[in-house]
Amino acid sequence: MLNYLWAGMIFWGILTAAFTGNLEAATNGAIDSAKEAVNVIIVMAGVLSMWTGLMKIGERSGLIDLMAEKIMPFLRFLFPDVPPKHKAMKHIATNVIANMLGLGWAATPAGLLAMKELQTLNPEKDKASRAMCMFMVFNMSSLQLVSVNIIAYRSQFNSANPSEIIGPGLFATLVSTITGIAVIKIIEVRYRKCRY
Repeated sequence: MLNYLWAGMIFWGILTAAFTGNLEAATNGAIDSAKEAVNVIIVMAGVLSMWTGLMKIGERSGLIDLMAEKIMPFLRFLFPDVPPKHKAMKHIATNVIANMLGLGWAATPAGLLAMKELQTLNPEKDKASRAMCMFMVFNMSSLQLVSVNIIAYRSQFNSANPSEIIGPGLFATLVSTITGIAVIKIIEVRYRKCRY
């Protein structure tokens, strides 16, 4: 569906540019945007490599395990149905830590592994369990202490202070995370009441 949407927008843009006499400007804009896209990709590849490497160093040094241990009481509150020593908890913790550092690309593999492990605990394989729903909402809200992606983008486009986004980003993701957790917990309480 998205392919048709993008193809339609491109076709409509070219058609409009041709009929308004701006075809040359549209062509130049496309070429400039392509150059800019390549520059952004190069910068992001460097940032991605650095932070993913740091995550690997953190894993091998035991720092990730130490951080996971510190947030485990909070994760037990969120996921009471998941045994504390289950593999899913380790993957969830890694995902949360990566998201807190603003490393969405490093959080994704851990998130996929967490869902796979949560599915092993799921009694109804054709429906998402409560733990899976909570993880999805918590992951999507993406609590971030440092928004590495946004800082890299702002730096790429010559922002005077690329890191000024940290405060507002932390506030926005904190609000979205608290709201998501509250909504899921309210739904869980109502679901239990309906069953009894």
